[in-house]
Amino acid sequence: MTAQDALLAAGPQAAQIGELWNLTLALCTLVFGIILAILLIALWRAPRATADTPPDLSHLTHPEPGPRRSVIAGLALSIAGLLVLLVASLVTDRALAQLTLRDALHIELTGHQWWWSARYDDPDASRVFDTANELHIPVGRPVIVTLRSADVIHSLWVPNLAGKKDLIPGRTATLTLRADRAGVYRGQCAEFCGHQHAWMALLVVAEPAARFEAWAEAQRQPAATPSDALALRGQQVFLGSTCVMCHAIGGTDAGARNAPDLSHLAGRRMLAAGALPNDALHLAAWITDPQAHKPGVNMPAHAFAQPDLEALVAYLRSLQ
Repeated sequence: MTAQDALLAAGPQAAQIGELWNLTLALCTLVFGIILAILLIALWRAPRATADTPPDLSHLTHPEPGPRRSVIAGLALSIAGLLVLLVASLVTDRALAQLTLRDALHIELTGHQWWWSARYDDPDASRVFDTANELHIPVGRPVIVTLRSADVIHSLWVPNLAGKKDLIPGRTATLTLRADRAGVYRGQCAEFCGHQHAWMALLVVAEPAARFEAWAEAQRQPAATPSDALALRGQQVFLGSTCVMCHAIGGTDAGARNAPDLSHLAGRRMLAAGALPNDALHLAAWITDPQAHKPGVNMPAHAFAQPDLEALVAYLRSLQ
């Protein structure tokens, strides 16, 4: 996974923001250097005095054109620097708005406490599908992400690909981005949204177009029917438990939308929006006591008997 770093741009949006940051950093460093140099010169040239030296009050009756000119010059340079940053910011905003959106992929992303649900839109309703906490996008193709919130204010930030954009309840926002380099980029909710705000991550997987289409086609399919007795028993455990009150699994009677869609859970890299690796050990621990790993999460603990827990984990691990 590529480091979550705004200075490692993998797309044009992040690159434009990075250039603005470089300019801002360079200008502020220059200003800091000038101020520090003036301070050192002033300390070096300042007259030395003792306790017996009478105060110099001449500046009260005689003008000091030198300091006045210095203040005016400093004010003018400050205004000029701020204008440079203002113009650079406007240029960056225009550049961000000019991303070509021809043949864009449309994704509706909703923030919840504390996870992400995603719907891949398509003019053909039969090709629409849902996933959670992980986005796949094709390299080189623009993406329009429609942002919504289901509860409180969230903020999406995938620093390698784009800037931040808030998700405000009752309002809809859009974020455009494009990945020009394949990789896995970590996103994060950047607005404090509750106790587990720090564990509200989103992985963005940028991959070649053919691989993306294969992934998308697999996501459109219902969950695979269990092929062994243990996983089949796990499906029965799932459908007979309170899990179906919150989760959906395509091709089964589970169709709730209060928690992540599990139809292809095993194909995701992480559990609980980045809190745990997606493997059998952590999956069992998450089912048994989610509060131990993500205190405050809405998912309750489940006291499954050990054979039932093993069967349930086997079933969920089969959902590729």
